[in-house]
Order: sequence, then structure tokens, then C-alpha cells
Amino acid sequence: MRTGEVFALTWNDIDLDNRIIKITKTVYAKDKSKSGRWYIGTTKTEGSQRIVYICDTLHSILVNYKEQQDRNKKHFGKEYKNYSLKEIYNKYGKLVEYSIIESNSIRNRIDMVFTKRNGRYSGTDVIKYPFKVIRNELGINARFYDLRGNFATTCLRNGCEIKDIAEVLGHKRIETTEKYYISSTYDDRIKVAKTFEDNMKLFK
Repeated sequence: MRTGEVFALTWNDIDLDNRIIKITKTVYAKDKSKSGRWYIGTTKTEGSQRIVYICDTLHSILVNYKEQQDRNKKHFGKEYKNYSLKEIYNKYGKLVEYSIIESNSIRNRIDMVFTKRNGRYSGTDVIKYPFKVIRNELGINARFYDLRGNFATTCLRNGCEIKDIAEVLGHKRIETTEKYYISSTYDDRIKVAKTFEDNMKLFK
């Protein structure tokens, strides 16, 4: 999933019984200098709207995470932060996006998946610190978004069809997956040469 898609998730998007995640929206900051500036809109493209299967490992993590979040709600009680969606219309009266606002109102209430212990929602900012540690302490220049490329390359190298990988990533064109998300390492190029050599031996 794209970064904005991950942090736009609400528990209504996750069906733990049927093990699927419905990806229909993304979150973004309108003014990065202010808090409470998060907005929800449609996914990057129409083809980005998709259903993703929840594997066993992720299912276990989400179940445990939700149980912990429910315990946090009981622990903080009235101090637990709640959020609602405020409808935003353009000058023509068309609904174009939603603003995420802290509110105890039941109307348009949303149950965000990724929050702090007290329920505070910080959008994609929540991943800034861990990736800063990865970069500064481990010397690895990586972004959360790079995990998509790693996912695509790993799946392709292990026999998955590129069309299926593209659909999971939300790409309408497999060329996008091939060009931007499949990486080639020095070992991969050695494998290509050796594979060709091994096949040529069959003709001797």
C-alpha cells in the first residue's frame, strides 16, 4: 500500500473475518506546518481502489493491535481522542474531500487504525521518527514507500505473475510496476547469465 493509503485506513476498511483490506481512499496534509491538517480524499487513481488479502502474519498483528487499541480506549476513557470527518465542497458545491477533525460528535465518526496510545491521530508523521533512526543509526537510506518496491521485487523473484503484483500495488499498467518497482541487483544479473548458460548446456 502507498503511505497515504495505509494511514487513511479505518477499522471499517479491515475485515478480519474474511481477511481483506478495502483500499478506497488516501490521506494527505494540506498545510504541513500545522497540526490537525489531515484530509482524506480518493485514491491516486481509480485503479488504485482495490482489495488486498491479509496473510497469516498480518492477520495476527492486526488482531493483537486492535485488542491493544481497545484496551487503550478503556484506559484513557474520556481522554481518548476521537475524530470525525468534515465534508469539504468546492465552489460548485461538489464534495471533493474530507477534513479529519478531533471531535466527540457521533456524526461522521471514524475509527482510525493507526493512532498513538491516547488515540491521537498524526497521519503519516507517525513514521518519521523510526525511519530517521533507520537512516541515522543504521546508515540505511530508506523510506516507508520503498517497502512497495521491495514487496514487488520479492514476489516477482519467487514466482508471482507481474500482472497480479501490479493489481495488488494498485497499478493499472504493468509497465509502471516493471519500470519503477522491480529492482535488479548484481546477484540477479549473475543469475541471468548462469540460467542462460545452464539452458545452453541442454543442447550439447
